[in-house]
Amino acid sequence: MPELPEVETLRCGLAAEVTGREILDVRVHERRLRWPLVPDFEASLTARRIEAVRRRAKYLLLDLDDGAVWLVHLGMSGTFVVESPVAPRRKHTHVVATLGDGRELRFRDPRRFGFMRVAPESGLDMLHALGVEPLDPAFTATGLYALARRQRRAIKSLLMDQRVVAGLGNIYVSEILFRAGVRPGRRTSRVTRAQAERIVEATQHVLGEAIALRGSSISDYRDEHGETGGFQNTFRVYERAGAPCVRCSTAIRRRIIVGRSSFYCPTCQV
Repeated sequence: MPELPEVETLRCGLAAEVTGREILDVRVHERRLRWPLVPDFEASLTARRIEAVRRRAKYLLLDLDDGAVWLVHLGMSGTFVVESPVAPRRKHTHVVATLGDGRELRFRDPRRFGFMRVAPESGLDMLHALGVEPLDPAFTATGLYALARRQRRAIKSLLMDQRVVAGLGNIYVSEILFRAGVRPGRRTSRVTRAQAERIVEATQHVLGEAIALRGSSISDYRDEHGETGGFQNTFRVYERAGAPCVRCSTAIRRRIIVGRSSFYCPTCQV
């Protein structure tokens, strides 16, 4: 599933391509996404102008000139690309919006776990309970340490909880905890202040590097032009079970935490 770096990469690219463009026409080829598209979905976008492209957690927010927001979630396999109208349309392309310059904004999602909604931002309930952005100055070691000490669960579970930290997922939490030297299964009540500081610092570094490399393409993720990211080529632990640790050569281990595969070095992470 695309996480914060992938969505931020896409946001930056789309902002340069579609800001100020009018949406001339919208065609829906499949309404059955995670939540079915409403009957007036096409009408709510047609003849609207895209004023800005923002991100909140793993959501794309396209601000429209009537005050509404076109919210897009990529799910597990979604892509949202700008293409020429003569470019072959790939299978599983469910929504096509024709822009004022003739190009098309195409949403493709083979698994159909993504979704879209058009509404005033106040009516987008999924945004209301989101936690702090991990790249925001409000994400601090002091706050993380205080919150962790009050709970009793794995630190990975805490960092992946969108109500606590918005935008992190399995890939980046694994990489962040390796950089911080903290095991993903470590109980939050045992996280030290120094470890909290390292986690926050590692978060800034890992996400910054991932955005600079335009995200991770390990499955379906592509940017606004359909190009792959490059951060997957720098993974230290994710999907490297059995491979030697890049620091100490100990074999990377895999275990299941909160229903997801977790990768860590048993020597470098405590």
